[in-house]
Amino acid sequence: MSKPDILPSKIRRQALATLARDRLSSLTEHFDLEVGDRRVLEQHVDALVRSRSVDFSEVLGLLRREELQGICEALELDRSGKEKDVLIARILGGDVAAPVAKVTAKNDVAPPTGELTANGKLTVDQLERYLWSAADILRGSIDSSDYKGFIFGLLFLKRLSDVFEEEAEKLVAAGESEKVAWSDEDQHQFFVPTRARWSELQKVSTGIGEALNKACAALEEKNESLEGLLAQIDYNDERRLGDAKNRDTVLSKLVLHFSKVNLRNSSLSEPDMLGRAYEYLIEKFADDAGKKGGEFYTPRKVVQLIVELLAPNEGMRICDPTCGSGGMLVECAHYVRKHGGNAKNLTYHGQEKNLGTWAIAKMNLLLHGLTDARIEKGDTIRDPKLVKDGGLILYDRVIANPPFSLDEWGVEVAEHDGFGRFRYGVPPKSKGDLAFVQHMVATLNATGQLAVVMPHGVLFRGGSERDIRKGLVTDDLVEAVIGLPSNLFYGTGIPAAVLVLNRAKLRKRQVLFIDASREFMDGTAQNFLRDEDVNRIAATFRAFADSEGYARVVSIEEIEKNDFNINISRFVDATESEAAVDVAAAVRRLRVLEAERAAAEARMNAHLKELGYA
Repeated sequence: MSKPDILPSKIRRQALATLARDRLSSLTEHFDLEVGDRRVLEQHVDALVRSRSVDFSEVLGLLRREELQGICEALELDRSGKEKDVLIARILGGDVAAPVAKVTAKNDVAPPTGELTANGKLTVDQLERYLWSAADILRGSIDSSDYKGFIFGLLFLKRLSDVFEEEAEKLVAAGESEKVAWSDEDQHQFFVPTRARWSELQKVSTGIGEALNKACAALEEKNESLEGLLAQIDYNDERRLGDAKNRDTVLSKLVLHFSKVNLRNSSLSEPDMLGRAYEYLIEKFADDAGKKGGEFYTPRKVVQLIVELLAPNEGMRICDPTCGSGGMLVECAHYVRKHGGNAKNLTYHGQEKNLGTWAIAKMNLLLHGLTDARIEKGDTIRDPKLVKDGGLILYDRVIANPPFSLDEWGVEVAEHDGFGRFRYGVPPKSKGDLAFVQHMVATLNATGQLAVVMPHGVLFRGGSERDIRKGLVTDDLVEAVIGLPSNLFYGTGIPAAVLVLNRAKLRKRQVLFIDASREFMDGTAQNFLRDEDVNRIAATFRAFADSEGYARVVSIEEIEKNDFNINISRFVDATESEAAVDVAAAVRRLRVLEAERAAAEARMNAHLKELGYA
């Protein structure tokens, strides 16, 4: 066992700060520590760190695996692994940062040093930490919501360039001529012209922003599937990067930083590492951006939950009409792969209004190897782009987290919609939630199913929203209403709900209500779903049965009696029932206690009498 002073107090404080107040309170009680104000999280942390009697390894041993993983993440350590002992050893080892190796040769660079796999290749943890450290170069001088585009763009350029050169060298080694290997566009999945190759960009010392812009344009020109992807990133933007001298200074640091990591397939320890690292970056950027992060990122556990509910299979056609950074589509691929299917044997479609976020989504899918994904730019309500032969494309699964209660969402289009999407009614001008739901319903095929994140207001608000709910319930489309905890999302602290709608329900004229609002892990800035929370919700949904205080199956007739108000608290009583009191037993116990008190008093009086006091 390690002693409490093995880890610096700063590291111990950082680790303990990831825990919820209730957990910290249980720890200080376990070690019998005095805490000034037990309501204050920091005072629990202070008591645990300052106490000489507390062995930090024992503290870690009392924690759950998910809490240990959270500490690993906070300390920028690898959070993978199911064994608690492994996670504890990793934390106590103090491997908080790994230094970067020096460049050994142009375009043949050693990976960052640190804990490498047995074959000496770059690990996922190393790659994630190294890529995220690129943000340090820009942090402070550029708003966090702006600099993600620069970093994503450079990562994409470097990856495509490294893989291109790797492919060319393999062709030469196989007997192909140098000229064909390096200039035949048909020999490469993505052809990288000379001016876009990293070895050329490394040579540029002035006018770096212009050189990067031209590299992006040349790459798009040679690859039709990349059109518009990088052009929206302006590396010569004076408003964000300053004057010419400052731009060259900042960009030269970024180019040098990315030059020190080799992104060839042969240098990576696992397949799909770039995709996973890209997801990690998206999450970190969302966290860095705070409230703005909610515009392009849905917390991964929420995404995993929704995908578990929809359970996509090979051969299905899937759509996210407000796809953000593409996380839900990528998670569908993960789900199919995890269940033994071929993730490439699905159709992935999406649409995103924000141009910068659209580019992030495209890169996300490409770096995950989903090169056939179709991600359209534009406003889904005003200008749906996923159409064929004048009609909306229909899907097996539709999944989304639209912006909550969007104002000015396009009511003028809905009133004269040419696609017939608003058959149940036009939502209020200032609340577009049910506009997105109706769009999603209109894109379901005959056996299609959808899951969508919504604010609770859509469950009970009146007016046209009540009429829309009535239509959806009466047509037996609503399969489940699931209440989530508050403060899960970056954009808002309000609790949300997941609506599951299905054109081919197995349980006709029944709706499952689940109140999962109390199932979560506390966080400092926001709350989190845990694996057990996701698993419980998914298992309850599959069972489609009552669970006291948690879930209830309700008939459409009962919903109708409630005037189509589908607020979860109307149907699931989540209040803890008081234990039944056995009055007779309580009276007997009181009589015994009274008899014991009287006997004790009599003995005391007798003793005092013997001593002469009575």
